[in-house]
Amino acid sequence: MKKIYLLILLLIGLSLSACSSVTQDGAPSGYVDFDAIPNAVPKVLPESRYGNPPSYSVLGRTYYVRKTAVGFDERGIASWYGTKFHGRLTSTHNRYDLYAMTAAMRTLPIPSFVQVSNLENGKQVIVEVNDRGPFKDNRIIDLSYAAAGKLGILQRGTGLVEVRAIDPRTWNQQQSYPSYAESPTLQRPGNPQIYIQVGAFSQAPSAERILSQLHKEINQPSRIDTAMSNGMKLYRVQVGPLPSVNVSDIVNKRLESLGYQHS
Repeated sequence: MKKIYLLILLLIGLSLSACSSVTQDGAPSGYVDFDAIPNAVPKVLPESRYGNPPSYSVLGRTYYVRKTAVGFDERGIASWYGTKFHGRLTSTHNRYDLYAMTAAMRTLPIPSFVQVSNLENGKQVIVEVNDRGPFKDNRIIDLSYAAAGKLGILQRGTGLVEVRAIDPRTWNQQQSYPSYAESPTLQRPGNPQIYIQVGAFSQAPSAERILSQLHKEINQPSRIDTAMSNGMKLYRVQVGPLPSVNVSDIVNKRLESLGYQHS
């Protein structure tokens, strides 16, 4: 009877070990020549039947799918996904290939094509958005293993990037966007800075009130930055600059606990 009991414990242990290995994500074994993997080629494709609902909810949050990707330009933190999802169905009902130049984004129509620029080293890639995600806070794009390798962000797991939508109707292979906007307020590649935007207000007193609260609750620098939007001046309350992605994740959690749910 004791032998049977030990055998059952052994089988349970092996089962738990197998489950834990399945849930871990990572890189495939063996050398991969990322330079030999070509960028995705922007082209006009039919919209996915499955990947473009007007809205959808994940982990208690609702996301609204954009009608077009044209004009999309955003800077933030990129992550990547690998072996855990290799072969699984994407939002287009195609299977994820970690060696293909693809990405997941929350609200761009599927499929879309975007140019992703690493703001720290200036490297650029073109990927096809064919999946939904990332749903971790403070991330704007989930890159395939191949795309992350070409951008040079595999080792750290994240990178600071700019994502610009490509209009395949006007794209040609010689075309490329600069890896940063021509603005003195933006950092050049090699020296990016991380800010978390808490809110944007049309009236300065509203921004100043939030800033005062942050000074009491957040042990990080914060500021009010101004910008124009549709001819209107906005006062943007931001925490930063922050020294790393890990610190930004910690600050983001703290902001959520204070009621700032959409930083």
